[in-house]
Amino acid sequence: MRNSETFASLQIRDYRILWWGGLFSFMAVQMQFLLRGLLAWDLTEKEGSLGLVYLFFGMSLLIFTPFGGVASDRMRKRGLLLWGQALLTATAVGMGTLVLLDVAQLWMLLIASIAQGAMFGLTGPARVAMAAQLVGRERLGNAISLSTLSMNGSRIFAPSFAGAVAGIAFLGIGGAYLFASVFSIISFAMLFKLPDLEPSAVSNKSPLRDIAEGVSYVGRTPSLRRIVVASAVAIMFGFNYVSFLPALIEGEFGRGEGWVGLMSTATSLGAVAASFPIAARADSPGAKQLLASSGLIFGITVALLGLAPSLWVALVVALAIGASTTGFQVLTNSIALTSALPEQQGRVQSLMQLSFAGFGIAAFPLGLLAERIGLHETMVLMGLITIASVLVYAIRDQVWTTPGISASQQVGATQ
Repeated sequence: MRNSETFASLQIRDYRILWWGGLFSFMAVQMQFLLRGLLAWDLTEKEGSLGLVYLFFGMSLLIFTPFGGVASDRMRKRGLLLWGQALLTATAVGMGTLVLLDVAQLWMLLIASIAQGAMFGLTGPARVAMAAQLVGRERLGNAISLSTLSMNGSRIFAPSFAGAVAGIAFLGIGGAYLFASVFSIISFAMLFKLPDLEPSAVSNKSPLRDIAEGVSYVGRTPSLRRIVVASAVAIMFGFNYVSFLPALIEGEFGRGEGWVGLMSTATSLGAVAASFPIAARADSPGAKQLLASSGLIFGITVALLGLAPSLWVALVVALAIGASTTGFQVLTNSIALTSALPEQQGRVQSLMQLSFAGFGIAAFPLGLLAERIGLHETMVLMGLITIASVLVYAIRDQVWTTPGISASQQVGATQ
């Protein structure tokens, strides 16, 4: 594996700017992701409250993501990213101030979750579609892999940093929120350096009609339909392990907030380790086989996390979860986008991103289920559902029975 293959997209100046801006944005996002769970647990000490926070996030993501896909195809992407980053900064400053003033309540955290869900929904498709415009279809898998590397790299430091700051008495969770806003401001400044690219599609139709057209396009394209559904189910259930880390670490293993950050860091270390080989192979033959294998390991490791008898065993399992999750997410996104027409990429990406809306929505009932049957049992069930969804995809798409083709070669087969 040559470094030129692994870091091919970073040779393009504008993509490097997007990548660095994404890194600082992900630092802010990952810190807030952890702090949201810590604050919800501190306010209520109930798994259901953890799920409720992510439910509001997921519902907001569900509403705004389809419009984000349409906006990404029809509007200038830099402007969308700037507005989204401004919203992320405002929520971090607002929540940090409320916590420091000791007036924070659960309903305030729910409003912040709605705002952050809207930000993700409106900017997520634009970020990926802009990468596609900057690097071209032939390097798209590599670009998505490297973007995922920046996200997972931030997860190595951001959760631990957030947990450490939150554990300092005179700073606490409020101070950690304000630190997150600093990273967000840096990202905002970097986005100004990006080119103001022309929209990839021109349409006089209503946004709702464009959304319906995108859904119809995926629905009548079997390979896209199968991968979108598989991603939605696997992320909805498998990725929800992150929602319950505070309950697992603090409630089940009896450790403090810093250990929640350490667990997130462990998953990130596994993710970063997997990112390099994935980046070199994301556009190669055999990508679908690698996707299916990563998805199965993802489901198995989530179930194993639920069965972990101690914190140390859970930390080891977390490394494997991080690696397999990265492979699954990178490859589902890159294969879906390289299979889509250029003028549909924003909407296809928005449908892929809806997986995380499902993740947020499913968190609440899963939290209630955990209160009823137990957290460990619920996590095992989440892993089994993930395994089943990936197996159905692999069998229906004949992943292990057809010759491998590169992601870019699939375009002609789906158009």
